[in-house]
Amino acid sequence: MIPQVQPRAVRLLRERLHGRLISPEDADYNTVRRVWNGRIDRRPALLAFCANEADVVAAVQFARENAVLLAVRGGGHSCAGTAVFDNALVIDLSLMKTIEVDAANRRALAQAGVLWRELDRATQAFGLAVPGGTDSEVGIAGLTLGGGNGWLMGLHGATCDNLLTANVVMADGSKVVANSVENADLFWALRGGGGNFGIVTSFQFRLHPIGPTVIGGAVMYEYEDAPNVLRHFRDFSISTPDALTVYACLIYDCDRPVVAIAACYAGLADRAEATIAPLRQWGRIVADQLRRMPYLELQSLFDAARPMGRPALCAPIS
Repeated sequence: MIPQVQPRAVRLLRERLHGRLISPEDADYNTVRRVWNGRIDRRPALLAFCANEADVVAAVQFARENAVLLAVRGGGHSCAGTAVFDNALVIDLSLMKTIEVDAANRRALAQAGVLWRELDRATQAFGLAVPGGTDSEVGIAGLTLGGGNGWLMGLHGATCDNLLTANVVMADGSKVVANSVENADLFWALRGGGGNFGIVTSFQFRLHPIGPTVIGGAVMYEYEDAPNVLRHFRDFSISTPDALTVYACLIYDCDRPVVAIAACYAGLADRAEATIAPLRQWGRIVADQLRRMPYLELQSLFDAARPMGRPALCAPIS
């Protein structure tokens, strides 16, 4: 427990929450304190699993009144580990999962605990999508507030470009709405500026027609061909059509180093083959995994390559 905090204050917070307050004495503490990055091993003093915005306000006020360090966890991906800190109160938003899709106006409202796979399933039911990341298990909150690079960037920009409104709990516990009209300076900062301007409890996004299928996957080349492949990639990416988003990666595939050109083509079908053909011409191909697939499949295609809890990064390629 946090030494300077009276047990009564903790008890009152526990009673006030609609969700659950977890401390090191709870049996599942060692499970729930972890984030996706297995290298992060921190021990918060308390974890407040918030069921609604009122719970977030209560947790913020507790931290403020008791001078407790505060961390916020949305989807829990947190590659840098900033969602948890030693001896801190973690506000966990994973219980806040409401999604509302307005297909007619191409809008979606999603609470901050939603993962991309959950938002994608809800929006793809209407043939729509928010430009998200490249992994389905990532939370919408961290990705949006960090900018949000993904498969649809060429056509529709980053995730933050498609944020219309954010509901935010501020450091004093007050609730505000941020968009291009209300609190416009805060809205500007939230779109890619990170998570230190307030706690966003829900996001309203612009939706775009996507699907039902895209061409996605990767072409993998011999690692020794990396200089040639990357040179071609650089030149090609200058004139890449908007419908094609490509990433160059140096990775391990089945314990061997390779150069991977990962791609998503979401444009007109009659231009697909001609558009992706150059991706197959830059060196000795180890594997060609580019194919037509549902957008939902592409969004989860690379999840297994970055499993939750991996204890260490791969050894550097030499």
